[in-house]
Amino acid sequence: MTALPTITAEEGRRLIHDLQGLGESHRRKMDDAALMDLIRRLGFVQVDSINMLERAHHMILSSRATGYRPVQLKRLLEKKRHLFENWTHDASVIPSDFYPYWMRRFENRRRTLSDRYARWHGPDFLKETEQVLNHIETNGAVLSRDLSPEERKGPGAWWNWHPSKTALEYLWRVGELAICRREGFQKVYDLTHRVIPPPHREAPVDHDALVDWSCREAVKRLGFGTAGEIAGYWDLITTDEAKAWCEQNLGTEVVPVRVEQIDGGKRTLFGRPDLVEAAQQASVAPPGLRILNPFDPVMRDRKRLKGLFGFDYRIEVFVPAEKRTYGYYVFPILEGDRMVGRIDMKADRAADVLQITALWPEPGVSFGKGRMKKLESELDRQRKFGNLSGIRFEDGWMRPAIA
Repeated sequence: MTALPTITAEEGRRLIHDLQGLGESHRRKMDDAALMDLIRRLGFVQVDSINMLERAHHMILSSRATGYRPVQLKRLLEKKRHLFENWTHDASVIPSDFYPYWMRRFENRRRTLSDRYARWHGPDFLKETEQVLNHIETNGAVLSRDLSPEERKGPGAWWNWHPSKTALEYLWRVGELAICRREGFQKVYDLTHRVIPPPHREAPVDHDALVDWSCREAVKRLGFGTAGEIAGYWDLITTDEAKAWCEQNLGTEVVPVRVEQIDGGKRTLFGRPDLVEAAQQASVAPPGLRILNPFDPVMRDRKRLKGLFGFDYRIEVFVPAEKRTYGYYVFPILEGDRMVGRIDMKADRAADVLQITALWPEPGVSFGKGRMKKLESELDRQRKFGNLSGIRFEDGWMRPAIA
């Protein structure tokens, strides 16, 4: 029996970092073209509303290039229309030339979503959404508050319900509307044909093309994974569809591989045909420290993170304060190809400082002079990115490791 191609946990970590844009120094410039290349390399960037220092999407990009500025993403989204905003596993910004695949997603999920929303909001829901579309056609782009009953009192108020989120979110999820910009962090919705450039919305791909693209492009960016992990990368297809594609393309587009785990175990997965070569040739991660956002793509797959990095992480935003192990919103700390700690930090805008509440080393990791110097450099980078004047450390901020 021929032995399966095998990579070590260290090679797996190095490959993941390389594929996800963390395999090279982040101390570099980033013009709009380079930013588009980076987002295309990642596939998408998750968007999240929590803002402890900067929002997730900006921190994800900044962690890969110190030259990145939030105005660049806004320009690519709202002016150049090189990106659009919709759903992968969560709300994300996505290259606009991927839009035909999302058109197929809209068609595939329209029936399910329309039935679900009708059950939630009554049989007249879809008829009401037509009124929302007509309003936007006539009056232009809207925020959700523009459609609230409080804003539409008097003879011209043709709705008695509150469509500010319900209808707009439904119409966005089925492709009738698109996000043309944000005000603060609030979405501004407009008709899709006014937002998405014509070449990208002429026609959806067929379903077979969607499955093929989803799997091929996911494997390229993941390096290796289960059928469920491959399907979940874009969240455009089912696990069964990904499994069938892998089986049909076994030996050409994917091969069975063995990936060692940090505890010595091994997982048999689907991998790129060039997995061993790609892992061996992957860039050695820079030795400095990087503070990552909790929604960074490297953090997304908790099983992979624990298996390859030995890093057991969860976001405790929705955990009651008294039951949290670490804190409300704690940032992972990456050094080279390993996670070495987590830090509770936030911008105190009133005091104009980056506040450091706590840092927990990982078990077996010490923060001696060398690592502290790296941390100081990274905190100063975060301070500058957050446009803050200073850094403030709370008493007792260096905590013991939690086993």
